[in-house]
Amino acid sequence: MKQRYFVNLTDEERKELKYIVKKGKNSSSRIKHAQILLNSDLSGPNKTDQEIAQYINCHPQTVFNTRKRFCEHGLDYALNRKQREKPPHQPIIDGEKEAQLIAIACSKPPEGHSRWTFKLLSEKMVELEIIESVSPKTIERVLKKNELKPHLKKCWVIPPKHNAEFVAHMEDVLEIYHLPYNPEIPVICMDEKPIQLISDVREPIPLSPSHPECFDYEYQRNGTANIFIFTEPLRGWRKALVKERKTKQDWAEEIRSLLTEDYPDVPKIILICDNLNTHTIGALYATFSPSEALKLSKRLEIHHTPKHGSWLNIAEIELSAITIQCLNRRIGSLKELKREIKVWQHKRNTNQKSVNWQFKTDDARIKLHHLYPQF
Repeated sequence: MKQRYFVNLTDEERKELKYIVKKGKNSSSRIKHAQILLNSDLSGPNKTDQEIAQYINCHPQTVFNTRKRFCEHGLDYALNRKQREKPPHQPIIDGEKEAQLIAIACSKPPEGHSRWTFKLLSEKMVELEIIESVSPKTIERVLKKNELKPHLKKCWVIPPKHNAEFVAHMEDVLEIYHLPYNPEIPVICMDEKPIQLISDVREPIPLSPSHPECFDYEYQRNGTANIFIFTEPLRGWRKALVKERKTKQDWAEEIRSLLTEDYPDVPKIILICDNLNTHTIGALYATFSPSEALKLSKRLEIHHTPKHGSWLNIAEIELSAITIQCLNRRIGSLKELKREIKVWQHKRNTNQKSVNWQFKTDDARIKLHHLYPQF
């Protein structure tokens, strides 16, 4: 290739190029272009393109292009890789089509389908002549950008709107949660959870580097049990017990145990629980003699969370923790269940896991204003 562009470096340019090559902290292409210019310098080696290409291990055309960029545009342009101009990107789904897609995704799915899929949505967009063609992947990207997940459904407790009873119970519980800590009148939260006792029919295959733990879909059902859980959030204490049933008598017996064994010296306990028909003072009279029931009831102040407001019960947090940490597996017998829960309870109490409840009545009146009656 006949040499047409000649490189004549100034002292400052030569010094800068030597620094780039010696320091080695630049990109490989920038260092390579600096080497080309140094070897092409008329006052230096002044090698041919083929000699420089062989010395630097590149194509002669690269040497020629670097010389040309230096002569036509200067040192900076010669050192840096040429940036290609990208054509402006035209999105397949513009703002108007995106709004139509969101409206479809939030609508009822077609007959014969339980939910919208990305493929169904792409087909619907074409069917409605919103767009000529679109792939499910494009639909997925648009929905992901808008944080829409039509493939998911979540079971949720939906409270009634403008309901005075709900608001009254909610504010009552919120006010109790923000009472100062008083060891003489502790605030205890209580809840319960039914659980199935299930055992494996075949021995599971343990976890190994080649595959995850595997268990057979077939199982043996060994009845049910009920877990009662009591927790004092400010103290970081909880007590979990397993019973075969969840009757009034079972609840009353656990309340007596709480008052006489766990808190025998306090004059009163404030108990937060849901409004299940077994969680009443009447359960004490249905289980014990009138004198004993009266004695227990005088030390018990019950406050019920509102219906469809179980999230207000801090004991729900403990139930969630015990489900994730301990119960998320097959447990086949009552004896095994009691043992596992006892170990979990001891460890959690030892770690002193407390709850710092931040939601207040003032917050509820702002964020949950739709629950309050309208005047």
